[in-house]
Amino acid sequence: MEYDSGYHAPVMVAEVLEYLRPERGGLFFDGTLGGGGHTEAILSSDGAARVIAVDQDTEALAVAGRRLSRFEDRVELVHANFASAAESDDRPLAGALLDLGISSHQIDVLERGFSFRSGAPLDMRMSALTRYTAADLLNELPEKELADVFYRFGEERRSRPLARMVVHERKTRPFATSDDFNALLDRFYGPRITVQDRARMYQALRVAVNEELDVLERALDALRERLESRGVLVVLSYHSLEDRIVKDAFREWSRACICPPELPVCRCRGVALGELLTRKPVMASDEEVERNSRARSARLRAWRKAA
Repeated sequence: MEYDSGYHAPVMVAEVLEYLRPERGGLFFDGTLGGGGHTEAILSSDGAARVIAVDQDTEALAVAGRRLSRFEDRVELVHANFASAAESDDRPLAGALLDLGISSHQIDVLERGFSFRSGAPLDMRMSALTRYTAADLLNELPEKELADVFYRFGEERRSRPLARMVVHERKTRPFATSDDFNALLDRFYGPRITVQDRARMYQALRVAVNEELDVLERALDALRERLESRGVLVVLSYHSLEDRIVKDAFREWSRACICPPELPVCRCRGVALGELLTRKPVMASDEEVERNSRARSARLRAWRKAA
């Protein structure tokens, strides 16, 4: 596809443009620059569109920066997570995009530690500035906190015995690579272990390492405040935890009254902050999934601020 690169294949570019409508011009916020595909599409749609392009991965910024150099002063590259970038600026936005998935490059490069392939370090940091690696969490978190990570972020019902097994194992040998954690998961789940079981547990560690859900909640509120009248916020999520946060936020912002049902008289804001543009999440087309299998789990939701 036109906006794919060797670094990353952006998901649902046409759908993102349909909701953001960058041909209107104005300042847009791309909270997850990645390989630069979505930003390039926004900038290519109209000569009046400008983009604040954010990523906490310095390698992504360098790669995308070279790709976007022809747009000169119409694109501003920012090294930060998208919540910090959204909170530290007060310029009004015509639209904003959050693509919450990790990039194809991050998954494919073994040294980044996002994969459960053999030999991968248990790292999973999206930024070198992140305090802890996945190995640090497995080797240092108290048992109860580790169980909370597996339960909250991996939706593992047997989180306590899994955490207990990790704590017992690390007393004799610390966790360092995917092989160490995979061996434990093999013993825990037994012969019926699935790829989905591994994916959930690695997801749990990645979300905890990067504090992804807290960052998402902060960013949603900050971007809503910065949107201009009729500005649009688009979010691409890839697992149910993220999607639930986005869905609940968009629904609440679209309600006139958010008072508890037992109150006889409305005492809240009394007016909707905007409107849902997607009653149900938009999915990638079959053609796109065939071309890019990582688009299969993508869920797009869009919300427009009130006039």
